[in-house]
Amino acid sequence: MRKIDIFDTTLRDGEQSAGVNLNALEKLEIAKQLERLGVDIMEAGFPASSKGDFQAVKTIAETVKDSSVTGLARANKKDIDAAWDALKNSAEPRLHVFLATSPIHMTYKLKKTPDEVLESAVEAVKYAKQKFSIVQWSAEDATRSDKWFLVKIITEVIKAGASVINIPDTVGYRSPEEYGGIFAFLRENVPNIDKVKLSAHCHDDLGMAAANSLAAIEHGATQVEGAINGIGERAGNTALEEVAVALHIRNDHYQAQTRLKLNEIKKTSQLISKLTGMVVPGNKAVVGENAFAHESGIHQDGVLKEASTYEIITPELIGLSSNRLVLGKHSGRHAVKNKIEDLGFNLSEDKINEVFEAFKALTDKKKEVTDDDLFDILTEKQTETKDVEKYELKSVQLQYGTNNIQTATVAVTAPDGSYKEEAATGAGSVEAIYNTIERIVEQPLELVDYQIKSIGGGRDALAEVYVKAVYNGVESGGRGSAQDVLEASAKAYLNAVNRAVVNGSRTKQKVNL
Repeated sequence: MRKIDIFDTTLRDGEQSAGVNLNALEKLEIAKQLERLGVDIMEAGFPASSKGDFQAVKTIAETVKDSSVTGLARANKKDIDAAWDALKNSAEPRLHVFLATSPIHMTYKLKKTPDEVLESAVEAVKYAKQKFSIVQWSAEDATRSDKWFLVKIITEVIKAGASVINIPDTVGYRSPEEYGGIFAFLRENVPNIDKVKLSAHCHDDLGMAAANSLAAIEHGATQVEGAINGIGERAGNTALEEVAVALHIRNDHYQAQTRLKLNEIKKTSQLISKLTGMVVPGNKAVVGENAFAHESGIHQDGVLKEASTYEIITPELIGLSSNRLVLGKHSGRHAVKNKIEDLGFNLSEDKINEVFEAFKALTDKKKEVTDDDLFDILTEKQTETKDVEKYELKSVQLQYGTNNIQTATVAVTAPDGSYKEEAATGAGSVEAIYNTIERIVEQPLELVDYQIKSIGGGRDALAEVYVKAVYNGVESGGRGSAQDVLEASAKAYLNAVNRAVVNGSRTKQKVNL
């Protein structure tokens, strides 16, 4: 069996998804879960893009020990130096440096000749190699580049010290046959190709990212890059859970395997979905809610007789357990602490106490608290930033009637500690609440997107609301959960405002591979 390295870019390319803005604690929590999942390399961010990203990469690099942490850099000394300062204390300092190689990028974006691009790439790798033990070089838009130019530039960057060569399908353009063929061509024509690992980085614009990544493995790639749930720029990246499970289920065909702990997949997917606000579609392969649901009578009959008739993946493989201990108001601190550990969270005693208090408060409203409910409490408490000044919801009151104008009264504490209360009307309850909040924050506030889902089932299920909003010219995402839908809606909108304030103070440059 060939070993395939998993390069996770959830925290870099994934976080560049429109409307996603993770704070430092959320990034760290995701990084720790990716480490538990067993990713070989995690791209923690783009250190030169902003002070916030630099600090997040630095913190993750100093915390994570069982995965190699890397950061992205353009082919210049300033970016490479910033990456070194962020990553030098990691267990295995590693750099990911890139430069575009396609005619369209060289002509219109870089405004450089092929010879100038080659020179810049070689200089960047040589400079990076003076600092980093492992340097990965990426040919941005490689799949629309001239193949013989790729051979030439890859040959030279390997001589300069590159350890990994990445061939990105930056715009998701190629078919599996074409993409695999590029790897075969490079293996045949780059004379020193045996000195490096070949990596595949695919985008899903035409829905072929996972298939392309698997084709690359068939043609010699030993590293696959992507993000959990397939999040990322535009239509997203390769969904790493799909590749890992495909290699496991079809090891007879691919003769390759990863070191991922597959039973951590569902938990990782849930955490990233919650913190990014990007809901996983029900029909999503491997991790969708319907991935193991059978509606057809014929399918149900077959599964009851023998699961393998219609299930090639078992729920237990990805960490879905049918034996879920339900907690209630009589459950003690010890039972809750055990459940916290079962869910994979490592909390301080102070945090455990906070979670237990929140759990007890929820049991006053709900008869049974499920794993999903507790997971929601845990992620909120673990990623809560108490030292950041913010708007905090104190109360929301609605006057509602089908024949009346909806009126909302909202009270909050402002970042300066003052108490503010306003009222406004709207065509519906949520609009009335949001009009009221706009009055409170005293800056232009526009709702771009609103989504709601239940956590678990039943009439007493928690509601989780995700919004995208533009506050004072800054777009951000927000989330809120509560048993009451309208309270969750208010929390989500205020959360978007709070995030916009933070994000507005740290503009961040995005890049696309």
